[in-house]
Amino acid sequence: MGAGVTLWPNAGFVLQELGLLEDIAAAGGRPLSVHRKDAAGNSLRGCDIRQLDQIMGYPTHTILRRDLQAVLLDHVARAGIQVEFGHRALAIDLDANGKAEVRFENGEIVRPDLLIGADGRMDSVARKFVAGYNKPIYQGFVNWIGVARGNGPLVSDIEIQDYWGSGDRFGCVAIRKDLVYWAAAQARPLPEAKPAADMHKDVLDLFAKWPEPVACLIDATPAHSIQLIAVHDLEPLHTWARANVLLVGDAAHAPLPTSGQGACQALEDAWHLARCLDLPNGGLEEALQLFAEVRGSKTTKLAEQGRMFARGLFAKDPETCRIRNERAKASDPLRDVQAMAAGWSQGLPMADCTDRAPETGLGSLYRL
Repeated sequence: MGAGVTLWPNAGFVLQELGLLEDIAAAGGRPLSVHRKDAAGNSLRGCDIRQLDQIMGYPTHTILRRDLQAVLLDHVARAGIQVEFGHRALAIDLDANGKAEVRFENGEIVRPDLLIGADGRMDSVARKFVAGYNKPIYQGFVNWIGVARGNGPLVSDIEIQDYWGSGDRFGCVAIRKDLVYWAAAQARPLPEAKPAADMHKDVLDLFAKWPEPVACLIDATPAHSIQLIAVHDLEPLHTWARANVLLVGDAAHAPLPTSGQGACQALEDAWHLARCLDLPNGGLEEALQLFAEVRGSKTTKLAEQGRMFARGLFAKDPETCRIRNERAKASDPLRDVQAMAAGWSQGLPMADCTDRAPETGLGSLYRL
């Protein structure tokens, strides 16, 4: 299921609207800041998450993916909705009336009024039906992910730490001082993007000389729980819907982890879809078309930003890395926060953050 997610204030808005925020807060953490450093431990500045939360009007939370799923399933059960597990979709076809029917591995066939394709980025049956050939694109780096647990504190503060190397990166997110999820990343060609026999030793050897708490966190992670992911994303789709099938989440717009917005945008999808379906005029086709129009621009922009950020993070050329690091050190933390707030709040009825956004990208690591 993965390690954890950071739910930035735009996700906090949606969670509040859905009545989930209190339970997410109880199960997760509340990070105070982002600190960036190079592989030698030199500061590359960062930003104040509390300031971001204040500008956007909603809190940031960090949470393990399994705990997020547990909260969602609990609220689904409270609403009296039954979840049918053990259904692996094989294909979607059109019936004689032009409506979708989905065939499952267990032999069951379902003909819904609306089929929401939320089956991920890598092998989406729904995306194949809606958009035809749309193969995920390997972006040149792998992530090892894990969750470190300690009998005592593993880190000194509830914060996000981001270490930049030359073709590699290590990021860690504290939920509590004794509970930290992390991702170690390295640029490598796709044929080499395969798990080693001993992934724990593999990743520990790669990052053994990095500043603490990097090695400490890897060492505190159960070896069997570390996963290797060859990181892919998608080109923007020309359509998100066909007949009564709609793509959402990573099936529709799978940004790189470097966007910081994968889970947040999936939550935004849920909020926007409910409103599109609830409009008094028009039918299902109009609602699905409106949803795609509302969501397309923002998700495309975030995917592009994720790619751009990844190109800098995983550069191997020493001069490129030096310029990248110098730019990070020269960035203005306030302008970074303002740029993030303006971009992430777009399309949501949150506090107007655009008037505080920098007019240009100068002084900020982020683009609108």
